[in-house]
Amino acid sequence: MNKLYFGDCLEILMKLKSETSEGFIDLVYIDPPFNSKRDYNILFEAADLKDVKAQKEAFADTWSNVTYKDTLQKIKEIDIDLFSFLDSLDKIRISKGAVAYLTTMAIRIWYIHKVIKPTGSFYLHCDPTMSHYLKLVCDLIFGTKNFRNEIVWRRHYSHNDGKKFGCIHDVILYYSKSNKYTFNKQKILYDEEYLRKNYSAIDPITGKHFRSVSLNAGGQGEARYFGDLLLDPPNGTHWRWKQDKINEKMKEGIIYFTSNGVPRYKQFPEDIKGVTVQDTWTDFYSLSSHDSERLDYPTQKPEELLRRIINTSSNNGDIVADFFCGCGTTIAVAQEEGRKWLGVDISHLAIGLIERRLISHYGNTIKSTYEVDGFPKDIGSAKQLASGTEGGRLKFQDWIIEAMLGGVNNPKKTADGGWDGHLTFKISEKKKEVILVEVKSGHVNVKNLREFIYVIDKQKAAIGIYVCFKGYVTKPMSLEAKGAGYYYFHDPSWSSNFDKIQIITVEDLLDGKLPNYPNSTQQTFKTAPRKRSTEAERPKLDLEFE
Repeated sequence: MNKLYFGDCLEILMKLKSETSEGFIDLVYIDPPFNSKRDYNILFEAADLKDVKAQKEAFADTWSNVTYKDTLQKIKEIDIDLFSFLDSLDKIRISKGAVAYLTTMAIRIWYIHKVIKPTGSFYLHCDPTMSHYLKLVCDLIFGTKNFRNEIVWRRHYSHNDGKKFGCIHDVILYYSKSNKYTFNKQKILYDEEYLRKNYSAIDPITGKHFRSVSLNAGGQGEARYFGDLLLDPPNGTHWRWKQDKINEKMKEGIIYFTSNGVPRYKQFPEDIKGVTVQDTWTDFYSLSSHDSERLDYPTQKPEELLRRIINTSSNNGDIVADFFCGCGTTIAVAQEEGRKWLGVDISHLAIGLIERRLISHYGNTIKSTYEVDGFPKDIGSAKQLASGTEGGRLKFQDWIIEAMLGGVNNPKKTADGGWDGHLTFKISEKKKEVILVEVKSGHVNVKNLREFIYVIDKQKAAIGIYVCFKGYVTKPMSLEAKGAGYYYFHDPSWSSNFDKIQIITVEDLLDGKLPNYPNSTQQTFKTAPRKRSTEAERPKLDLEFE
């Protein structure tokens, strides 16, 4: 099942629904953009170029530009109550941007509900600006009886937001599709300081630290024997253990009597696994610039957030899906936790990033375990895309620069004499060098290459990458590229020469060969850390007490 889809998730969801008579996904988590008035840009490495601002919009704010009235009519055909709710909002003093956003999300959530198993779960990550509207949408689609939790995740410890309380949390709406669903309770481990403070009593027999815990629980109950003593529970309570367990714990010396003759039991640190996770999550924050898993993707969520959700609402071998998968945290954690997965994103840049993230975790062998839908898979489909006959969802140039090279397209499209995209690499903490990229989909010759070399010199770029099909590379072109000389890289730890002009063929890229430049494993985004190999190597969660 492991599969990445490039495209609008609505199209993919409609296709998946048409292919299956019943839902087949065990868990869906989505983290769509929150506010319809924002520009949802991926901000890339700044490059000081002459003619272009080095920033690429990875996915546009689609709902601000769509004709949402058309979407409303589609919703009217499939869910009249959902239509009536959204249509009512459209008639009152709610901004059109908000209604357009909710309409766009509503039809996608409706189809998500259809592809989830009857025993499956749905998590919608949002912020307080839209969570109250989205809850009504989800109540209509999943049913109020299947609402499980509004989870509050504290992203930051504190935040200065001017003349209001600091905005430090997101909201995660949690629904199941029915009353039969997977729910594995999660625990947060106690930290050493808490254990020392709360397990301070010492057992005179074993010398071990323990905590004294009451044997009473709410609700009236009957008397029990504690050895030879028949004791009634205090008024309004009952003994929390049955007689067999009391007898067992009395023999083990676990139950003891206080100076007032009240039975209590000894709880040792090794007997507990931590506190059960509640609906307010405060034990991990958003990623900082120092976190090793950070990929410089602005909306990236910490792996521990997804690990908690995935381990709570799915089991080994289940299918986990994310229809706004961005930099692929859901996919990465699902893979690590032994789940099957499905990811969708409208940005081919994001799909390329996810692939690089998986490869950096597991090596190139991971590529044989999943499929990418929407990208050329071989040289034949690449040539079809380059010819313009594909009529498809991405351009050849975009695919090469962003998906294959991990670079940034030049938003100022140019004819010969310019460049099509760029990459950057660090030469120090404060300085970066630029690599310019030119992509050719058809016939090229040495004259074209010379023009590109002129651009590299004019823009003072460190390296130039020239991409074309293998059949067009000639000996004069190879000699011209070699004659352009080298880029010399030096830092205290190492130094090397790199070809100033590198001709990379489409066939090379499909075979996994990449250009050679300093820190070439760190492309537009940072490289993900290698997969932690054992459970013991994962960081433990410490419960925070204030």
